[in-house]
Amino acid sequence: MTDSQLAWKNLWRNRKRTVITAASIFFAVFFALLMRSFQLGAYDRMFRNIIESYTGYLQIQHRDYFDEPIIDNSFELTPRVTEKIYSDPNVNTLVPRLESFALAADESRTQGVMVLGIDPEGEEKVTGLKSKLVKYKLTPESIAALKRSSIPDRTKKLLDVFLNESYSSEGRLMLDLNISQDDSADILPVLRRSASFRNEYLDINETDGALIGNGLSDYLKAEIGDTIVLVGQGYHGTSAAGKFVVRGIVRLPAPDIDNIIVYLPITGAQELFAAPSMVTSAVLKLVNNDDENVLQTGNNISKQLEQPLAIRTWHEMNALLINQLEADNRSGMIMIGILYLVIAFGVFGTVLMMIAERKREFGMLVSIGMRKRKLAKIVSLEMVLIGILGLAAGVVASLPFVFYGNSHPIRFTGEMGRMYSDYGFEPVMPTLLPDTYYLSQIVVVLIILLVAILFCVRKIFRINVINALRA
Repeated sequence: MTDSQLAWKNLWRNRKRTVITAASIFFAVFFALLMRSFQLGAYDRMFRNIIESYTGYLQIQHRDYFDEPIIDNSFELTPRVTEKIYSDPNVNTLVPRLESFALAADESRTQGVMVLGIDPEGEEKVTGLKSKLVKYKLTPESIAALKRSSIPDRTKKLLDVFLNESYSSEGRLMLDLNISQDDSADILPVLRRSASFRNEYLDINETDGALIGNGLSDYLKAEIGDTIVLVGQGYHGTSAAGKFVVRGIVRLPAPDIDNIIVYLPITGAQELFAAPSMVTSAVLKLVNNDDENVLQTGNNISKQLEQPLAIRTWHEMNALLINQLEADNRSGMIMIGILYLVIAFGVFGTVLMMIAERKREFGMLVSIGMRKRKLAKIVSLEMVLIGILGLAAGVVASLPFVFYGNSHPIRFTGEMGRMYSDYGFEPVMPTLLPDTYYLSQIVVVLIILLVAILFCVRKIFRINVINALRA
């Protein structure tokens, strides 16, 4: 009989001890993997929400624009540059932008604003700007009409709380008005009839049109069809002034942007700032946007760009967010570390119990001629087998939950859902599919087992046969 076969048989001489030890490892691995999967899945969704709603995964800029974002640090997006960018097979779409600042006025109200010249169709592909157009607005007239309708009383009571509130999606409207999925089929048609908001998107050929943020619209009292005046400084110190008709109102998740943003067709922005053919950045939409492909694509394009152009990755453009989430990530790792520490004490407690119970057995085996080295090897194999049982069971049991959580993420409602929406994140918590974090959890468990094995081996080599036989 081989040592491994003997170790396997020894495990089942005391089934309770084996099951307790394997179960402690199983639960540690299972809960650690689920916790880590939810945490990393939430981070991944947050990053994608921010990247895909504004910065994109890669941008081309003037080399000085990142440190000094002024219109003078813009560049001409020539056909030659465009051709070089599209030569990379991972580049799907290139979206030019011209960004600067101006003073917006409507009658007697003024506000400093961020002016963003965009290609309307390209911007829709990258950031889904059209989906952020206001679709519902609870004006006094619409609320009065809704109160006369047959919607539930609990919804009617909430209408006044959200007077003049605007919505770009039915999901947030349902959250605020406490409309359940079961009632949505009856209530939403009534809301569409009474609270729908007439809105339009930008046309690239209409240079005098503008989209403005909902917060800016409320401050300036500018509605659809009103004219706003933009005054600022153009390219190389020229004066910039123009009139633009409000074609649409968008509601952006970040209030600090929603309160100051003005979108113009890029041709209109270039005319306003006297910067024909100039852009401050070009956002790239990629076919494969995982980190490896993003960095590879960035390196490939960077080699082909000529001065003064530079490529910027989403890591550089979102450094503050990365640092914030990294700090939160460390707190999550501390919680998992505490979990493993508790389990480690459980494993060591079981090991101590095993050594105490088998002390006489070990003394008997050594007294009849078994070498301590062989005995230590068999006990070590026992611990390894127990670890493999618990580890494999934990990994296998976690996989269905991780895959299901990725395709059917937890969706928050009520206050939690509202909080997520206010911060600009989709109110869901998905899991992250198995990745390197699975390997790291396995390594931690193996380290715990290694320490436990070394403890057992040390105890076996220090056995006093006479004392062991008297145990």
